[in-house]
Amino acid sequence: MQLIVQKFGGSSLVTKAKRESASKCILQAKQDGYMPVVVVSAIGRRGDPYATDTLLDLAHNENSNPGERILAFLLSTGENLSAAVLALHLQAKNCPAVALTGSMAGIVTTENYLDAVIKRIRKDVLLRIIQKKYVTVISGFQGMNENGEVTTLGRGGSDITAVAMGAALSAQRVEIFTDVPGLMTADPLMVPQARSIGKVSYNEVLQMAHEGARVIYPKAVEIAMEFNVPVVIKSSDNKEKETIVSHYQEKKFGKMKNRRIVTGITHINNLVQINAIAVPSELEEKMFQKLAEEKISIDLINIFPDRKIFTVMATKAEKAKSILHDMKIKVVAVRNLSKVTIIGAGMRGVPGIMSKIISAFKKSEIPILQSVDSHINISCLIEEKYVGKAMRSLHQEFSLDRAIV
Repeated sequence: MQLIVQKFGGSSLVTKAKRESASKCILQAKQDGYMPVVVVSAIGRRGDPYATDTLLDLAHNENSNPGERILAFLLSTGENLSAAVLALHLQAKNCPAVALTGSMAGIVTTENYLDAVIKRIRKDVLLRIIQKKYVTVISGFQGMNENGEVTTLGRGGSDITAVAMGAALSAQRVEIFTDVPGLMTADPLMVPQARSIGKVSYNEVLQMAHEGARVIYPKAVEIAMEFNVPVVIKSSDNKEKETIVSHYQEKKFGKMKNRRIVTGITHINNLVQINAIAVPSELEEKMFQKLAEEKISIDLINIFPDRKIFTVMATKAEKAKSILHDMKIKVVAVRNLSKVTIIGAGMRGVPGIMSKIISAFKKSEIPILQSVDSHINISCLIEEKYVGKAMRSLHQEFSLDRAIV
Protein backbone atom coordinates (compact mmCIF):
# COMPACT_ATOMS: atom_id res chain seq x y z
CA MET A 1 0.00 0.00 0.00
CA GLN A 2 1.48 3.33 -1.09
CA LEU A 3 1.04 6.08 1.48
CA ILE A 4 1.05 9.83 1.03
CA VAL A 5 0.71 12.48 3.73
CA GLN A 6 -1.57 15.43 3.00
CA LYS A 7 -1.42 18.48 5.26
CA PHE A 8 -4.17 21.12 5.21
CA GLY A 9 -3.59 24.51 6.82
CA GLY A 10 -6.23 26.46 8.69
CA SER A 11 -7.08 28.64 5.69
CA SER A 12 -7.84 25.44 3.70
CA LEU A 13 -10.47 24.36 6.26
CA VAL A 14 -12.07 27.61 7.39
CA THR A 15 -15.38 27.19 5.50
CA LYS A 16 -17.49 24.22 4.43
CA ALA A 17 -16.62 25.01 0.81
CA LYS A 18 -12.91 24.88 1.69
CA ARG A 19 -13.39 21.57 3.50
CA GLU A 20 -15.19 20.30 0.40
CA SER A 21 -12.12 21.17 -1.70
CA ALA A 22 -9.87 19.45 0.85
CA SER A 23 -12.00 16.30 0.85
CA LYS A 24 -11.88 16.17 -2.95
CA CYS A 25 -8.06 16.14 -2.78
CA ILE A 26 -8.18 13.30 -0.26
CA LEU A 27 -10.68 11.25 -2.28
CA GLN A 28 -8.74 11.86 -5.48
CA ALA A 29 -5.60 10.47 -3.82
CA LYS A 30 -7.55 7.32 -2.91
CA GLN A 31 -8.85 7.06 -6.45
CA ASP A 32 -5.26 7.31 -7.70
CA GLY A 33 -4.34 4.27 -5.63
CA TYR A 34 -2.82 5.94 -2.56
CA MET A 35 -3.84 5.73 1.07
CA PRO A 36 -3.77 9.31 2.39
CA VAL A 37 -2.70 10.12 5.94
CA VAL A 38 -4.08 13.59 6.65
CA VAL A 39 -2.62 16.21 9.02
CA VAL A 40 -4.56 19.37 9.88
CA SER A 41 -3.94 22.76 11.46
CA ALA A 42 -6.40 24.73 13.58
CA ILE A 43 -9.22 26.24 11.54
CA GLY A 44 -8.75 29.82 10.41
CA ARG A 45 -6.60 32.67 11.68
CA ARG A 46 -6.71 35.16 14.55
CA GLY A 47 -10.33 36.21 15.05
CA ASP A 48 -11.74 32.87 13.94
CA PRO A 49 -13.07 31.03 17.02
CA TYR A 50 -10.66 28.08 17.10
CA ALA A 51 -7.50 29.54 15.54
CA THR A 52 -4.31 29.16 17.57
CA ASP A 53 -3.86 32.92 18.00
CA THR A 54 -7.49 33.27 19.12
CA LEU A 55 -6.95 30.57 21.76
CA LEU A 56 -3.79 32.37 22.90
CA ASP A 57 -5.76 35.60 23.29
CA LEU A 58 -8.43 33.73 25.24
CA ALA A 59 -5.84 32.31 27.62
CA HIS A 60 -4.16 35.65 28.25
CA ASN A 61 -7.51 37.36 28.82
CA GLU A 62 -8.17 34.89 31.65
CA ASN A 63 -4.64 34.89 33.05
CA SER A 64 -1.85 37.25 31.99
CA ASN A 65 0.77 34.64 32.92
CA PRO A 66 -0.66 31.21 32.02
CA GLY A 67 1.34 28.08 32.83
CA GLU A 68 2.91 26.32 29.86
CA ARG A 69 1.37 22.93 30.64
CA ILE A 70 -2.23 24.18 30.63
CA LEU A 71 -1.51 26.48 27.68
CA ALA A 72 -0.35 23.52 25.57
CA PHE A 73 -3.50 21.64 26.63
CA LEU A 74 -5.68 24.56 25.48
CA LEU A 75 -3.85 25.23 22.19
CA SER A 76 -4.08 21.59 21.14
CA THR A 77 -7.89 21.82 21.02
CA GLY A 78 -7.81 23.88 17.80
CA GLU A 79 -6.24 21.06 15.79
CA ASN A 80 -8.43 18.45 17.51
CA LEU A 81 -11.54 20.28 16.36
CA SER A 82 -10.18 20.49 12.79
CA ALA A 83 -9.44 16.77 12.73
CA ALA A 84 -12.92 15.87 14.00
CA VAL A 85 -14.74 18.18 11.58
CA LEU A 86 -12.79 16.99 8.52
CA ALA A 87 -13.22 13.33 9.52
CA LEU A 88 -16.98 13.93 9.86
CA HIS A 89 -17.00 15.58 6.42
CA LEU A 90 -15.28 12.52 4.91
CA GLN A 91 -17.65 10.12 6.66
CA ALA A 92 -20.59 12.00 5.16
CA LYS A 93 -19.11 11.15 1.76
CA ASN A 94 -19.03 7.44 2.65
CA CYS A 95 -15.26 7.56 3.13
CA PRO A 96 -14.22 5.65 6.28
CA ALA A 97 -12.26 8.12 8.39
CA VAL A 98 -11.04 8.47 11.97
CA ALA A 99 -9.75 11.51 13.85
CA LEU A 100 -6.62 11.12 16.00
CA THR A 101 -4.88 13.48 18.39
CA GLY A 102 -1.09 13.68 18.13
CA SER A 103 -0.70 11.35 21.10
CA MET A 104 -3.20 8.84 19.66
CA ALA A 105 -1.14 8.86 16.46
CA GLY A 106 1.93 7.90 18.51
CA ILE A 107 3.88 11.17 18.39
CA VAL A 108 6.31 11.23 21.35
CA THR A 109 8.15 14.47 22.04
CA THR A 110 10.60 16.08 24.42
CA GLU A 111 9.35 17.57 27.70
CA ASN A 112 8.97 21.18 26.55
CA TYR A 113 5.25 21.99 26.52
CA LEU A 114 5.25 24.83 23.97
CA ASP A 115 8.25 24.14 21.73
CA ALA A 116 8.69 20.38 21.87
CA VAL A 117 10.76 18.32 19.45
CA ILE A 118 9.53 14.98 18.09
CA LYS A 119 11.64 12.12 19.47
CA ARG A 120 9.90 9.23 17.75
CA ILE A 121 6.57 8.10 16.31
CA ARG A 122 5.00 4.89 17.62
CA LYS A 123 3.26 3.95 14.42
CA ASP A 124 1.80 0.51 15.28
CA VAL A 125 -1.71 1.79 16.15
CA LEU A 126 -1.70 4.12 13.16
CA LEU A 127 -0.69 1.35 10.75
CA ARG A 128 -3.43 -0.96 12.06
CA ILE A 129 -6.02 1.72 11.32
CA ILE A 130 -4.54 2.37 7.87
CA GLN A 131 -4.61 -1.35 7.03
CA LYS A 132 -8.37 -1.29 7.64
CA LYS A 133 -8.54 1.31 4.80
CA TYR A 134 -9.53 4.17 7.07
CA VAL A 135 -8.33 7.68 6.26
CA THR A 136 -6.60 8.92 9.41
CA VAL A 137 -7.03 12.63 10.12
CA ILE A 138 -4.32 13.62 12.61
CA SER A 139 -4.16 16.76 14.73
CA GLY A 140 -0.98 18.56 13.73
CA PHE A 141 1.19 20.77 15.98
CA GLN A 142 1.02 18.41 18.96
CA GLY A 143 2.21 15.22 20.63
CA MET A 144 2.84 13.88 24.10
CA ASN A 145 5.92 13.69 26.30
CA GLU A 146 7.12 10.56 28.07
CA ASN A 147 4.74 11.35 30.96
CA GLY A 148 1.73 11.31 28.64
CA GLU A 149 1.21 15.09 28.87
CA VAL A 150 0.09 17.16 25.89
CA THR A 151 2.90 19.10 24.19
CA THR A 152 2.93 21.44 21.21
CA LEU A 153 5.60 21.84 18.54
CA GLY A 154 5.77 25.63 18.17
CA ARG A 155 5.07 27.73 15.09
CA GLY A 156 4.79 25.64 11.95
CA GLY A 157 4.07 22.60 14.09
CA SER A 158 1.56 21.09 11.68
CA ASP A 159 4.12 21.21 8.85
CA ILE A 160 6.56 19.47 11.21
CA THR A 161 3.96 16.81 12.06
CA ALA A 162 3.26 16.14 8.38
CA VAL A 163 6.90 15.79 7.31
CA ALA A 164 7.86 13.74 10.38
CA MET A 165 4.89 11.44 9.71
CA GLY A 166 5.98 11.16 6.08
CA ALA A 167 9.47 10.11 7.18
CA ALA A 168 8.19 7.62 9.79
CA LEU A 169 5.77 5.97 7.36
CA SER A 170 8.17 6.03 4.36
CA ALA A 171 5.46 7.91 2.45
CA GLN A 172 5.81 8.49 -1.28
CA ARG A 173 5.54 12.22 -0.67
CA VAL A 174 4.13 14.88 1.64
CA GLU A 175 1.63 17.31 0.12
CA ILE A 176 1.35 20.70 1.84
CA PHE A 177 -1.88 22.44 0.84
CA THR A 178 -1.88 26.25 1.19
CA ASP A 179 -3.95 29.13 -0.14
CA VAL A 180 -1.46 29.79 -2.98
CA PRO A 181 -0.61 27.50 -5.94
CA GLY A 182 2.81 26.36 -4.76
CA LEU A 183 5.91 28.37 -4.02
CA MET A 184 6.05 31.69 -5.86
CA THR A 185 9.00 33.68 -7.17
CA ALA A 186 7.90 36.53 -4.87
CA ASP A 187 4.92 37.61 -2.78
CA PRO A 188 2.19 38.07 -5.44
CA LEU A 189 0.59 40.83 -3.36
CA MET A 190 3.76 42.89 -3.92
CA VAL A 191 4.84 41.55 -7.30
CA PRO A 192 1.84 40.89 -9.57
CA GLN A 193 4.18 39.24 -12.11
CA ALA A 194 5.24 36.55 -9.58
CA ARG A 195 5.18 33.03 -11.02
CA SER A 196 4.88 29.54 -9.59
CA ILE A 197 8.12 27.59 -9.22
CA GLY A 198 7.89 24.02 -10.51
CA LYS A 199 10.93 22.43 -8.86
CA VAL A 200 13.19 23.65 -6.09
CA SER A 201 15.87 22.22 -3.81
CA TYR A 202 15.57 21.74 -0.06
CA ASN A 203 18.36 24.28 0.48
CA GLU A 204 16.61 26.94 -1.59
CA VAL A 205 13.28 26.44 0.20
CA LEU A 206 15.04 26.45 3.58
CA GLN A 207 16.64 29.80 2.78
CA MET A 208 13.36 31.20 1.47
CA ALA A 209 11.55 30.09 4.63
CA HIS A 210 14.21 31.64 6.87
CA GLU A 211 14.13 34.87 4.86
CA GLY A 212 10.40 35.52 5.02
CA ALA A 213 8.50 33.12 2.73
CA ARG A 214 5.58 31.74 4.76
CA VAL A 215 4.55 28.74 2.67
CA ILE A 216 6.39 26.13 4.77
CA TYR A 217 8.31 26.37 8.04
CA PRO A 218 12.12 25.89 8.21
CA LYS A 219 12.08 23.04 10.77
CA ALA A 220 9.81 21.01 8.49
CA VAL A 221 12.17 21.53 5.55
CA GLU A 222 15.12 20.41 7.68
CA ILE A 223 13.35 17.15 8.54
CA ALA A 224 12.40 16.57 4.90
CA MET A 225 15.99 17.14 3.81
CA GLU A 226 17.43 14.86 6.52
CA PHE A 227 15.12 11.95 5.64
CA ASN A 228 14.88 12.71 1.90
CA VAL A 229 11.10 13.11 1.96
CA PRO A 230 9.77 14.71 -1.25
CA VAL A 231 7.45 17.60 -0.43
CA VAL A 232 4.84 19.03 -2.81
CA ILE A 233 3.41 22.49 -2.08
CA LYS A 234 0.06 23.09 -3.75
CA SER A 235 -3.43 24.58 -3.39
CA SER A 236 -6.60 22.57 -2.88
CA ASP A 237 -8.36 25.05 -5.21
CA ASN A 238 -5.75 25.07 -8.01
CA LYS A 239 -4.83 21.64 -9.37
CA GLU A 240 -2.71 22.93 -12.27
CA LYS A 241 0.31 24.34 -10.42
CA GLU A 242 2.49 22.95 -7.65
CA THR A 243 6.07 23.08 -6.38
CA ILE A 244 8.11 19.92 -5.88
CA VAL A 245 10.76 20.22 -3.15
CA SER A 246 13.52 17.61 -3.30
CA HIS A 247 17.26 17.24 -3.81
CA TYR A 248 16.69 19.03 -7.11
CA GLN A 249 19.76 20.12 -9.02
CA GLU A 250 19.78 21.82 -12.39
CA LYS A 251 22.02 20.10 -14.92
CA LYS A 252 25.49 21.58 -14.87
CA PHE A 253 26.65 20.25 -18.20
CA GLY A 254 26.18 21.77 -21.65
CA LYS A 255 24.99 25.26 -22.51
CA MET A 256 21.75 26.25 -20.85
CA LYS A 257 20.12 29.26 -22.46
CA ASN A 258 17.59 29.64 -19.64
CA ARG A 259 19.63 28.48 -16.69
CA ARG A 260 17.92 29.63 -13.51
CA ILE A 261 20.24 31.90 -11.56
CA VAL A 262 17.74 33.28 -9.04
CA THR A 263 14.83 31.16 -7.81
CA GLY A 264 12.90 33.65 -5.71
CA ILE A 265 12.82 36.92 -3.80
CA THR A 266 11.70 37.26 -0.16
CA HIS A 267 11.40 40.06 2.35
CA ILE A 268 11.20 40.67 6.10
CA ASN A 269 9.76 43.93 7.45
CA ASN A 270 9.88 45.64 10.86
CA LEU A 271 13.64 45.61 11.28
CA VAL A 272 15.84 48.05 13.20
CA GLN A 273 19.52 48.57 12.42
CA ILE A 274 21.68 48.91 15.54
CA ASN A 275 24.97 50.78 15.20
CA ALA A 276 27.19 50.13 18.22
CA ILE A 277 29.86 52.82 18.05
CA ALA A 278 33.37 52.71 19.52
CA VAL A 279 32.89 49.37 21.30
CA PRO A 280 35.94 48.65 23.48
CA SER A 281 37.63 45.40 22.44
CA GLU A 282 37.13 43.93 25.92
CA LEU A 283 33.34 44.39 25.56
CA GLU A 284 32.85 42.95 22.08
CA GLU A 285 32.29 39.35 23.16
CA LYS A 286 30.30 40.34 26.26
CA MET A 287 27.97 42.54 24.18
CA PHE A 288 26.92 39.66 21.92
CA GLN A 289 26.69 37.28 24.89
CA LYS A 290 24.31 39.64 26.69
CA LEU A 291 22.08 39.90 23.62
CA ALA A 292 22.00 36.10 23.31
CA GLU A 293 21.15 35.67 27.00
CA GLU A 294 18.12 37.91 26.48
CA LYS A 295 17.09 35.77 23.47
CA ILE A 296 17.59 38.63 21.03
CA SER A 297 18.30 37.21 17.59
CA ILE A 298 20.59 39.40 15.49
CA ASP A 299 21.05 39.42 11.73
CA LEU A 300 22.99 41.21 8.97
CA ILE A 301 26.08 41.44 11.16
CA ASN A 302 29.01 43.60 10.05
CA ILE A 303 31.98 44.03 12.40
CA PHE A 304 34.44 46.88 11.91
CA PRO A 305 37.27 48.07 14.19
CA ASP A 306 35.36 51.22 15.14
CA ARG A 307 31.76 49.91 15.17
CA LYS A 308 29.51 46.86 15.10
CA ILE A 309 26.36 46.90 12.97
CA PHE A 310 23.50 44.41 13.09
CA THR A 311 19.73 44.24 12.80
CA VAL A 312 17.03 43.08 15.22
CA MET A 313 13.28 42.80 14.97
CA ALA A 314 11.54 46.02 15.96
CA THR A 315 9.94 44.28 18.96
CA LYS A 316 13.42 43.63 20.40
CA ALA A 317 15.04 46.98 19.55
CA GLU A 318 14.41 48.78 22.86
CA LYS A 319 15.71 45.81 24.85
CA ALA A 320 18.85 45.65 22.69
CA LYS A 321 19.45 49.38 23.10
CA SER A 322 18.98 49.11 26.87
CA ILE A 323 21.58 46.34 27.11
CA LEU A 324 24.14 48.36 25.17
CA HIS A 325 23.41 51.54 27.12
CA ASP A 326 23.95 49.66 30.39
CA MET A 327 27.36 48.66 29.04
CA LYS A 328 28.16 52.35 28.29
CA ILE A 329 28.16 51.67 24.54
CA LYS A 330 26.93 54.45 22.26
CA VAL A 331 24.04 53.33 20.07
CA VAL A 332 22.47 54.76 16.93
CA ALA A 333 19.26 52.98 15.88
CA VAL A 334 17.68 53.26 12.43
CA ARG A 335 14.04 52.15 12.29
CA ASN A 336 11.45 51.20 9.64
CA LEU A 337 13.74 48.96 7.63
CA SER A 338 13.25 45.81 5.56
CA LYS A 339 15.50 43.03 4.36
CA VAL A 340 15.06 41.95 0.74
CA THR A 341 16.76 38.70 -0.26
CA ILE A 342 17.36 36.98 -3.59
CA ILE A 343 17.82 33.21 -3.38
CA GLY A 344 19.02 30.66 -5.91
CA ALA A 345 21.34 27.66 -6.02
CA GLY A 346 22.30 28.78 -9.52
CA MET A 347 24.10 31.85 -8.11
CA ARG A 348 26.95 29.74 -6.76
CA GLY A 349 30.16 30.73 -8.56
CA VAL A 350 28.40 33.13 -10.94
CA PRO A 351 30.03 36.60 -11.12
CA GLY A 352 28.08 39.84 -11.45
CA ILE A 353 25.04 39.08 -9.27
CA MET A 354 25.69 41.94 -6.85
CA SER A 355 26.31 44.24 -9.80
CA LYS A 356 22.83 43.46 -11.14
CA ILE A 357 21.27 44.12 -7.72
CA ILE A 358 23.00 47.51 -7.47
CA SER A 359 21.93 48.34 -11.02
CA ALA A 360 18.29 47.45 -10.30
CA PHE A 361 18.23 49.51 -7.10
CA LYS A 362 19.99 52.45 -8.73
CA LYS A 363 17.40 52.57 -11.52
CA SER A 364 14.67 52.60 -8.88
CA GLU A 365 16.53 55.11 -6.66
CA ILE A 366 16.63 52.76 -3.68
CA PRO A 367 19.59 53.22 -1.30
CA ILE A 368 21.21 50.05 0.08
CA LEU A 369 22.00 50.50 3.79
CA GLN A 370 23.70 47.15 4.39
CA SER A 371 24.19 43.80 2.64
CA VAL A 372 25.26 40.24 3.36
CA ASP A 373 25.65 37.18 1.16
CA SER A 374 26.21 33.42 1.15
CA HIS A 375 26.60 30.84 -1.61
CA ILE A 376 22.90 30.88 -2.52
CA ASN A 377 21.49 34.17 -1.28
CA ILE A 378 22.20 37.90 -1.09
CA SER A 379 20.31 40.17 1.30
CA CYS A 380 20.04 43.96 1.21
CA LEU A 381 18.76 46.21 3.99
CA ILE A 382 16.61 49.08 2.72
CA GLU A 383 14.00 51.51 4.01
CA GLU A 384 10.67 49.75 4.45
CA LYS A 385 8.85 52.24 2.21
CA TYR A 386 10.84 50.91 -0.78
CA VAL A 387 10.26 47.18 -0.25
CA GLY A 388 7.57 46.69 -2.91
CA LYS A 389 9.48 48.69 -5.50
CA ALA A 390 12.69 46.82 -4.63
CA MET A 391 11.09 43.41 -5.10
CA ARG A 392 9.53 44.36 -8.42
CA SER A 393 12.79 45.81 -9.72
CA LEU A 394 14.75 42.66 -8.76
CA HIS A 395 12.04 40.43 -10.21
CA GLN A 396 12.39 42.25 -13.52
CA GLU A 397 16.22 42.47 -13.40
CA PHE A 398 16.56 38.68 -13.00
CA SER A 399 13.74 37.91 -15.50
CA LEU A 400 11.67 35.99 -12.97
CA ASP A 401 8.47 36.90 -14.85
CA ARG A 402 9.35 34.12 -17.29
CA ALA A 403 8.10 30.57 -16.74
CA ILE A 404 9.96 28.64 -14.06
CA VAL A 405 10.16 24.89 -14.69
